[in-house]
Amino acid sequence: MNLSVREIAEACGGRLFLRGGLKTDAHVSSVVIDSRRIEAGGVFLAVVGEKTDGHRFVSRVFEEGACLAVVEKAPEQVQSETGEDCSHWGSYLLVEDSLQALKDIAEYYRSRLDIRIVGITGSVGKTSTKEFIAGVLAEKLKVLKTEGNFNNEIGVPLTLLRIREEHEAAVVEMGISDFGEMHRLSKMVKPDVCVITNIGQCHLENLKSRDGILKAKSEIFDFMAEDGEICLNGEDDKLSSLTEVKGHRPHFFGLGGNPAEEVTAGKIVSRGLWGSDSVLQFRRSGDPGAEKGEVNQGKAAAEAAYTADREKTAENVTELPIHVPLPGAHMVLNAAAAACVAGLFGLSGQEIARGIADIEPVDGRNHLIRLTRYTLIDDCYNANPASMRAAIDLLSLADTQKVAILGDMFELGEDSDALHAGVGEYAAAAGIDRILCVGTNSRHTFQAAADCGQGERRATYFPSREALLKALEQNPEEFIPGGSTILVKASHGMEFTRVLEFLKEKGT
Repeated sequence: MNLSVREIAEACGGRLFLRGGLKTDAHVSSVVIDSRRIEAGGVFLAVVGEKTDGHRFVSRVFEEGACLAVVEKAPEQVQSETGEDCSHWGSYLLVEDSLQALKDIAEYYRSRLDIRIVGITGSVGKTSTKEFIAGVLAEKLKVLKTEGNFNNEIGVPLTLLRIREEHEAAVVEMGISDFGEMHRLSKMVKPDVCVITNIGQCHLENLKSRDGILKAKSEIFDFMAEDGEICLNGEDDKLSSLTEVKGHRPHFFGLGGNPAEEVTAGKIVSRGLWGSDSVLQFRRSGDPGAEKGEVNQGKAAAEAAYTADREKTAENVTELPIHVPLPGAHMVLNAAAAACVAGLFGLSGQEIARGIADIEPVDGRNHLIRLTRYTLIDDCYNANPASMRAAIDLLSLADTQKVAILGDMFELGEDSDALHAGVGEYAAAAGIDRILCVGTNSRHTFQAAADCGQGERRATYFPSREALLKALEQNPEEFIPGGSTILVKASHGMEFTRVLEFLKEKGT
């Protein structure tokens, strides 16, 4: 990476102690906070976490070839606290706050990069939309994308610091739970394209209302590039109200529910759990961003490619048939979002269609797992009311017995009981055959499902994950008939990956 020891010290301040002949103009190979990822010539930031103190691993990273450690504690303090001999430390930079240093280094590094970055946020679907956008852009460009759930104030700077000279674009997922967080993320990312998937009911404990969520998510625009572009979900009532942001007219994508949508996915034909066919329509009325020169040239080039690749069906409207390999209308919407962004990068219709068709599921997010005894829908990474409903819609597409294992949703504030009850009502109305509700808050999900006509045998309550697993071990067929399709979904803190692993073992 094109970053020197001197630049790191200048970016985050602190006192630099050089040892072993290290020069300030020496270039570093990487910046990490996980000692297991250190490489020769790399920089290790020693972070004090809830479970471990990174300062305990400083000696080890120098043995592995690290050139510099960024620390909050001097070697004398670490030796006093741990009894470890720190006399063999190499060069180190002593700062007040290692996490702030990480963000400062990432912000400086971003300022040095000549690369267009897509920043993605929203209440639901950030990760899936990230995968669609990165997958489509990768048909033409060398793309770096956020790994896993690295979307917070630690993950985002680490993502930025993975960008290298060969990358031509980056797709960065940006997640928050309170006001001010997105402002700080935007300051680091400085997105060229801002994408917001939706404004749903999540993190209400801090953000209070959907208007509060919109305000917090909109902080993504705070440090957007001057010639940046904005892509919003036109189906969302809150986002569709943003007709202008800092002098920029947003580009809207959707499913045809808003006449302002420039990219619309219509003529949807469900292929059940194995995806959907659709037709993307690209409308050029109004030509948003026409005054933006270079960016608009990319858009114009993309539109010319669309015209060459698709049959022109009406004035200023072109069509592109696509296959979305992941099930559910929300995945078709993700494809529309990806097409909207891809147009700004000058991709052709053929490249867009091929990129969408090649999308693969992400573990924990609508990931279908076929087993001998049944089929699993692994959506256990996280949950809120909107994503719960979307997952139930997906389960309802199955042509087998349908089983929903639903756990608690966290950070819903004072409306938590009602929101859990709403999920139970929704699952019952969707015709889910068995609804297994797990956790303290999910007793409201259970009660609502039972009140909507789900008998005791069909809606069942378990106070804990352990109680569920014990029941499934003792009487599996009572709750999960052979050949069923099973949805597994809850907030991350419920640790439903253990439920998933249990079912995978029993299902084979």
